[in-house]
Amino acid sequence: MNSREIRQKFLEFMKEKGHAVVPSSSLVPDDPSVLLTTAGMQQFKRYYTGELDAERDFSARRTASIQKCFRTSDIEEVGDETHLTFFEMLGNFSFGDYFKEESIVWAYEFVTERLGVSPDRVRVSIFRGDERVPRDTESYRIWHEVVKVPKERIDERGMEDNFWGPTGNGGPCGPTSEIYVDGVEIWNLVFNEFYCNASREELLAGGGALERLKLPGVDTGMGFERLLAVLGGQGSVFETDLLLPLASEIASVAPGLEPRTLRVLTDHLRASVFLIGDGVVPSNKEAGYILRRLVRRTLAYQIKHDIHADLFPYAAKKVREMFGGIYEELADEERILAVLEAEKEKFEKAIAKGLGELQRHAVIGAKEAFLLYETYGLPFELIKELAPKGAAKDLTREGFERELERHKEISRAGAEKKFGGHGLVLSTGELKAANEEELTKVTRLHTATHLLQQALRDVLGPEVEQRGSDITAERTRFDFAFPRKLTPEELKSAEEIVNEKATADLPVQFVELTKTEAMETGALYFFKEKYPERVKVYFVGETLATAWSKEFCGGPHVSRTGAIGTFKILKEEAVGAGVRRIRATVE
Repeated sequence: MNSREIRQKFLEFMKEKGHAVVPSSSLVPDDPSVLLTTAGMQQFKRYYTGELDAERDFSARRTASIQKCFRTSDIEEVGDETHLTFFEMLGNFSFGDYFKEESIVWAYEFVTERLGVSPDRVRVSIFRGDERVPRDTESYRIWHEVVKVPKERIDERGMEDNFWGPTGNGGPCGPTSEIYVDGVEIWNLVFNEFYCNASREELLAGGGALERLKLPGVDTGMGFERLLAVLGGQGSVFETDLLLPLASEIASVAPGLEPRTLRVLTDHLRASVFLIGDGVVPSNKEAGYILRRLVRRTLAYQIKHDIHADLFPYAAKKVREMFGGIYEELADEERILAVLEAEKEKFEKAIAKGLGELQRHAVIGAKEAFLLYETYGLPFELIKELAPKGAAKDLTREGFERELERHKEISRAGAEKKFGGHGLVLSTGELKAANEEELTKVTRLHTATHLLQQALRDVLGPEVEQRGSDITAERTRFDFAFPRKLTPEELKSAEEIVNEKATADLPVQFVELTKTEAMETGALYFFKEKYPERVKVYFVGETLATAWSKEFCGGPHVSRTGAIGTFKILKEEAVGAGVRRIRATVE
């Protein structure tokens, strides 16, 4: 079976079991505790904690999805047969609905009956328990007595292997049961019974408090590329139809590459296209830094291996052909290619100067490597590969990353000192500004985001509700509830309304009220947020009673809308079931 057939089989199977099929969310999550979407459960995190209601949003307390995922921890491992940065994950989820028995029985049924895997090829594992969490005897009973897996095919493992930790700095977690085919793990069934207020690393070290969830849930994940490789008897995920067409395209224009280099290029180009498709642009921070690292690492490999072909057009076209019918955000091949080529141009301008400076160093340690990276944009890989003979023999990735993190901490501390220790995280979302100039820009964008929400409600109706926002000096990102793609006419109307209000130079003011009084004014508020008993209501207009826009918010805002400038919508896209995302900027 090819990937298209398995996609269809999985989603049809889960529909038969009563699941609502939910589209993949963006690789850029609505969760400030994580940089990128790392698992299928990311978009469902608040349904496990009870903050959101699955019945209301999906008309079911069980869902299934095929989610785009990205794990930065695997960048250095890419090049072997199994590691990837970008991958897809098949999963089914239960929010206080079914639990262990249905999960295990259905998973085994799908693997052995729908995918045709012989039971003799299957092994499973359960959590053996420790001093904090008891042995998962229920899963053992189901596997052995209900599914009839022989005892000798049931392994018992500790927390490191069979206890799923929370994503980010806290979240649902619990014991896991894993399914192996021919010794390879293909499906991880997570039984979320607890909430942990710490990271996975802290949990494994004995830290963090575990509290029982009111509604235990199920979170399963099956790596698509690995599944295809196992089913097809292939020794590498790069031989599956999710990667091979792109690898073959690269090999055709850059013949003679050794396997590891071809795999790195294939992974990094596919991952870069998907990140750009979700609105990420290269920068020196957060998701933009990850994209820049991938693109420049790709360019460094091209220099090292003397590849003269421009791989970017081939990659943008081939990834669109392979996945464009599944993920609509990949359709704009021209925009994706423009981002890649712009970063290539920046890199090439810096590289000539940087390589000259590189040759003048007799010894290159972590500090010298960081300065070359910061000044000229030379990636670690290129410094290591092109340094004078012996100059970088003691330079390690770990040392370079420590130096990079040290400088990030210095920058953060400087920004906090400059703004009086005031973190710019507000009730409407997260504002990021590193200096006075950026603070001015995000303040304009923050006020424009308020105007955008009201403009969308004017155009589309009151069903538009905020689902999150994120504002940097480059753009605002606004997520809102709405069931369909907006038309170009609707986007234009919303943009025009915001600019009309900006041109009108209306006053922007606030009043402080009790939460109840604020709600009675009709002010909009973010339903996910837990507000204090007294809140600020910012409004646009002469008085609160006659205001065109009013929202719960902590600021900061411009004093009059004329300071916003010209508002421009850059992109509109889906980020999950019934949730849309608009990216916009001001000029």
